[in-house]
Amino acid sequence: MRIIITGAGGMLGHDLVKTLEVRYDVVAFDHKGLDITDRIRLKDVIISESPDILINCAAYTQVDRAEEDREKAFMVNGLGVQNLALICEQQGVALCHISTDYVFDGNKRTPYTPFDNTSPVNYYGYTKLAGEQYIKWFMKRFYIVRTSWLYGKNGSNFVKTIIRVSQERDQLRVVNDQIGSPTCTVTLARAIEQIILSEVYGVHHVTDRTEGGISWYDFARAILDLTGSKTMLVPITTEEYPTAARRPAYSVLDTSFTEFSTGYNPPDWYDSLKEFIESL
Repeated sequence: MRIIITGAGGMLGHDLVKTLEVRYDVVAFDHKGLDITDRIRLKDVIISESPDILINCAAYTQVDRAEEDREKAFMVNGLGVQNLALICEQQGVALCHISTDYVFDGNKRTPYTPFDNTSPVNYYGYTKLAGEQYIKWFMKRFYIVRTSWLYGKNGSNFVKTIIRVSQERDQLRVVNDQIGSPTCTVTLARAIEQIILSEVYGVHHVTDRTEGGISWYDFARAILDLTGSKTMLVPITTEEYPTAARRPAYSVLDTSFTEFSTGYNPPDWYDSLKEFIESL
C-alpha cells in the first residue's frame, strides 16, 4: 500500500510516519514540502505519487489564536481539506482526515458518538467541522478520525508543558471542570493503521480509554505523580482561567463503535501516559 502523509512534520505526523513506514510505502510531506492550500501543487503531487490513500495530519491547531486569525485557520482546516477531498475523489484516492472533539459543544454528559449532532463553541472547532463537511459532501471513500487532548514527543502539548512549568514553579493552577480523554500520538497512529486496513469508511472516534473522562486537573495530577514532582496543584474553574476561545465543558468521545467495527482496543490513558513519560 502506498500512502501519502501530509503534515508529517507535526506531532501526530511524526509518529504516524514512524509507525507506517515499517510496513508500507510512505511518502511524507511537511508543510514546507506540501501546502494543502495550494490546490495546483497538491493535485500535481497526488497525480505523480499515485497513492492508495492520503492521510491528512496538516492542520491549524492554535485554538485561541484562531479566534482572531480566522482567515488562516479556515484556509487550512476548511479550504485546504476541501482541496484534498476534491482531488482525492477525482483521482480515486481514499482520504483519512484527522479531526477533533471540539466539533461538539460540550453540553452532553455522556460520551459523544459519531452519530451525535455537532455544534462547535469556538472558531477552531468550526473550521474543523467545515473540513469534515467538505469530505462528506465530495467523497465516497473516507475516514474522519476524531481525537482529543493529543500529546506526543514531537511538538508542544499539555504533558510537556506541565513537566516544564512544574520545574519552574512551586504551584500550578489547573482547570478541574473540563472533562475529556487524553490521547497519545502513538495510540492514534496505531489506531489509524488498523482503521485504514479495516476499510470501514466513515467517522471514527479514537482516544485512550478513560471510562467516562478525566479533567485537566486529573491529567496534570497524574503527570506530576509520574515525574515525582512536589509542585502543589490547585484545582480552579474555567471562569478563573479565561481564554480567547471557549472550550467544551465535556468532550469525551465514545470509541466503542470503532472498537466494534475495526477490532481496535484502546489502551488505558494512565498506562499510555506512564509509557510516554518513561520514554522522555
